[in-house]
Amino acid sequence: MIAKEFEYRRPATLGEATHLLADHPGSVRVLAGGTDLVAWLRDDAVAPDLVVDIKDIPELRDIRLDGQTLHVGSLVTFTDLIESDLVHDHAPLLVEMAETVASPGIRNRATMVGNICSAVPSCDAGPVLLAYNTTVHVTGPNGSRSIDINDWFTGLRETARTEDEVVTHLAIEVPKHGGVYVKLMRYAGEDLAQAAVGIVVYPNLDYRVAFGALAPTPIRSTAIEAELQGKELDDALINRVVEMVPDEISPITDMRATAEYRTHITGVMLRRGLVAAVERLEGKGPEYGTRLI
Repeated sequence: MIAKEFEYRRPATLGEATHLLADHPGSVRVLAGGTDLVAWLRDDAVAPDLVVDIKDIPELRDIRLDGQTLHVGSLVTFTDLIESDLVHDHAPLLVEMAETVASPGIRNRATMVGNICSAVPSCDAGPVLLAYNTTVHVTGPNGSRSIDINDWFTGLRETARTEDEVVTHLAIEVPKHGGVYVKLMRYAGEDLAQAAVGIVVYPNLDYRVAFGALAPTPIRSTAIEAELQGKELDDALINRVVEMVPDEISPITDMRATAEYRTHITGVMLRRGLVAAVERLEGKGPEYGTRLI
C-alpha cells in the first residue's frame, strides 16, 4: 500500500520530462524500473507530490558502441545487459555484475542507471562503474552536462544530479581490459552485498579498485591503485595491498555482517579478485560469472 497520494505523469519526450521536474522542485521523483522507488513509497521513506515515469522515452533504451566507449541508456535493465552481445563482447564485467543483482524478476525491471541514482551503499553497479572510466550524462531545462563517476556519489542515497535533471546515459570506456566483480552474500541467490569489490586492469598494468557496501557510498581506492600501479602481481604485492584494506573502508555492523568480518573478508576478496582480473586480461583464469567467494 502506498502511504501518500501523488500525481503520476508519463512524458513522451525528454524535454517534457525535465520541464515537469523543474516545475515541481523538491517534491518529484523519477521512475524508471521502480524497484527501489516503489519500496520507498510503500515504506513512506519518500513522499513526492509527483512521480515522473520516463519509460516512454525511446532514446533512453539504447546500448551502443562508439569506438571504445560503450553507451548505456538510463532505461537499460540488468537483463538487457545480460542479453546484449555487445556488452558480452566488450564489457563482460557488466554482465558478471548484473547476474548477481537480486532475482530475475527484479533484473527484468531494475536499471543500471537507477541503481546508481538510488545510491545505496550496496548498489551493485557502483563499484564496477567506479572501476571503469565512466561518465554520467544528464540533461535538464538548462541543457546537458557530464559528471565523472568519481564525483557522482555525494552521500548516503545522494548524488550529483540536481532535482530537475534526468540521466540520459552512461559512457563507459572499454578498451582491452580484464575485470572482476566479487560480491559476498549470505547465501547463493537473492541478497544484497555484505561486501563487494570491483576491479579493472589494463594492459599497461593500470589497476582500478573500488568497493561496495563498505562505506556510506561506493568508493574507489586510489591508494591501493597507486601501490599496484605498473607492477606485476606477486604474493608480496598482494599482501601489501590487502594490509591497506582496513584504512580504505569504513564498514558498519548490521544484520548481514559485523564490521570486523566485512574488513577481513574484503581482504580475501581483493586477493582473489586481483588474481582473476589479471588472468582474464591475459585470456586465462575463471570465466566471467564464476563465483570467487
